[in-house]
Amino acid sequence: MTAKKHRVFIVDDHHIVRFGLIQLMKATPDLEVVGEAEDAGTALAGIRQQKPDLAIVDLSLKESDGIELIEQIRNEIPSVKVLVLSMHEESVLAERALKAGAMGYIMKQEMNENLLQAVQKVLKGQVYVSGEMADRMLHRLVTSRGSEEASPVDQLSNREFEVFRLLGEGYRIGQVAERLFISVSTAEYHRANIRRKLGISNAAELTRIAVRWMQRTFR
Repeated sequence: MTAKKHRVFIVDDHHIVRFGLIQLMKATPDLEVVGEAEDAGTALAGIRQQKPDLAIVDLSLKESDGIELIEQIRNEIPSVKVLVLSMHEESVLAERALKAGAMGYIMKQEMNENLLQAVQKVLKGQVYVSGEMADRMLHRLVTSRGSEEASPVDQLSNREFEVFRLLGEGYRIGQVAERLFISVSTAEYHRANIRRKLGISNAAELTRIAVRWMQRTFR
């Protein structure tokens, strides 16, 4: 008898990445790809139809945000496990992705070495992050026990965090709107909310703080 294959749906806005993942899955006896998409709308429709065991999701998608897609999958098709495969530094977005409903996070730089291990672990219902990230999360849990203190950036919604991160990468507000496929007025609305939550008086100061935050995070 042929062993049952785990069904995988791939979501990434780069064709070459999807092609590489499909080839890797084809070479793995217990995995099969049942669909692929480059944007959240197409992905959600395909996942609703196929109901795969696992969705491998990038966080930077055409016309959408991968975090929002993860939340939609969790809310609409909770049986589908999600593994994030992202170019973004794990320390910046892994916890947000896990809180949104993902069960694993792996950076694309580690894809060749650790992807199949991550896939198998998530399919078993276990959480996958790097050893370094696991240590960081455990340390934060232990040191914050009994304390209500948290980084002010943690107060930001996922969309606000995306705006904050892009400002920290040097994008102007119009460019932020373009990259997130939202209007400039919406981007400005999110920027105003960020300023309010972080207690920052003006847009220029917010940009300086965002840049410093990114530099500290990636140093």
